[in-house]
Amino acid sequence: MKRAARLSAILDLLATQGEVTVDELVEQLDASPATARRDLDSLAEQRLLTRTHGGAVAQSVAYELPIRYKSHHRTDEKARIAQVARHLVAPGAVVGLSGGTTTTAIAAALAAREDTAQHGLTIVTNAVNIAAQLATRPDIKVVVTGGVIHSRSYELVGPFVEQLLSGIQLDIAFIGVNGMDAGAGATTHDEREAAVNRMMAQRARRAVIVADSSKIGVSAFAFVGGPELFPTVITDAGITEANRTALESVGHSVLLAR
Repeated sequence: MKRAARLSAILDLLATQGEVTVDELVEQLDASPATARRDLDSLAEQRLLTRTHGGAVAQSVAYELPIRYKSHHRTDEKARIAQVARHLVAPGAVVGLSGGTTTTAIAAALAAREDTAQHGLTIVTNAVNIAAQLATRPDIKVVVTGGVIHSRSYELVGPFVEQLLSGIQLDIAFIGVNGMDAGAGATTHDEREAAVNRMMAQRARRAVIVADSSKIGVSAFAFVGGPELFPTVITDAGITEANRTALESVGHSVLLAR
């Protein structure tokens, strides 16, 4: 397993169980004890975890993985979700994209559409990595919301974002979340990101949750919205039948990316 994939796996384990040991990492990642310790030390230096004797524990600020690590996680599923999402976008539409690796994949899929060069596209985003990714495309108008950069997700948050969003109208918005549950709704780990995601969805004629199946049936700290705001959820075929039925029973339409 490559180093970036190991680091992502370690942070995933911490997010799930709160602590890990070197012995666990050796077993689960097929790495040597020395390699596991070096990986933990590297993440500790970045303040993504706290080292303990024989392992590490999660920090409250570390639950949202940096995008540079998350981009290696479930890439095939996110690419398939992006292909479903791109077919919901009309030529020349105004599209809102929140931050996250799934929405980053959607940005790439939209940029690759043949009709984008002919009809153009407007992307409104609070994610600086998405803005940078699309900045060189003359056929795509990129509107960046402004705000304060959240260092762990590359998203702009705060009142400046809300000020811009309050004055625009989106045709469709794709919102990435940390959890999507029938009872808890769409949620994120950070309340500032939740506020921006909610407003972006409210300014759209259609708001869509995009979340791979590992996030379905999961709830995080901050509420974004329920089926009244997000009638559509796009996820991958790994969703359980129970979770799909639960989402549909409260009013979500679930689209599967296969």
